[in-house]
Amino acid sequence: MFARIREDIASVFDRDPAARNTWEVLTCYPGLHALWGHRVSHWLWTHGCKWLARFNSNLARWLTGVEIHPGASIGRRFFIDHGMGVVIGETAEIGDDVTLYHGVTLGGVSWNKGKRHPTLGNRVVVGAGAKILGPFTVGEGARVGSNSVVVREVPPGATVVGIPARVVQERAEPSPAVAAVAKRMGFDAYGLSRDMPDPVANAVSVMFDHVQRLDEQLVKICRLLHEVDSRMPELELSKLELPDFCADAPPALDSLAGNERPKV
Repeated sequence: MFARIREDIASVFDRDPAARNTWEVLTCYPGLHALWGHRVSHWLWTHGCKWLARFNSNLARWLTGVEIHPGASIGRRFFIDHGMGVVIGETAEIGDDVTLYHGVTLGGVSWNKGKRHPTLGNRVVVGAGAKILGPFTVGEGARVGSNSVVVREVPPGATVVGIPARVVQERAEPSPAVAAVAKRMGFDAYGLSRDMPDPVANAVSVMFDHVQRLDEQLVKICRLLHEVDSRMPELELSKLELPDFCADAPPALDSLAGNERPKV
């Protein structure tokens, strides 16, 4: 038992940079208290003490703001950050190393008996306010964006956002040339991670990538034409006027077919 408690405390330090010491975690983390209360309730539930299990679960909800049905199955190193408003239904199944934030609901969409709540694989992360509704599986390593409503199965390793939730396509890493120019311009949508999908920033990034490639192709064409006929001038692009907040940005050079890139 004490080994499991130490494991739970260690998982808090692994996933919450605000945790300062063991005493603080023991006394000030309601998500941890709710988990320990659920273990007692679940043991009572599986040993036939249904009413006592529900009563203990209700007491834990009153103390922590987290409602976990005693019938729910929860794996190891489960972490509820902040905790308030989390609801986990009776037939929910949660794997190891899962993280939930406040306001998450693992609910059902049917009044029928039997399996009606979701199954979360190992290492799933569910953002604040998200609702996962129905008897399907959220695959291992998947991430659910804040305030999303998930009503169908999520593939392993996928990130889903929106209402209803949809899989967010992984963005490719930018080329060094695009990254350098983006840094010089003071805009870098590539700083987004898969944890923070932003459709507007992603769209701007795609357009920026496309413009950059067109620019490179145009420079190459002009150089080839100049080699064929020296009367054709090499391309000279006018300097791009940057906004005031980019005025102090350091100049960046990138390579273009092994040559120095012309000024823009």
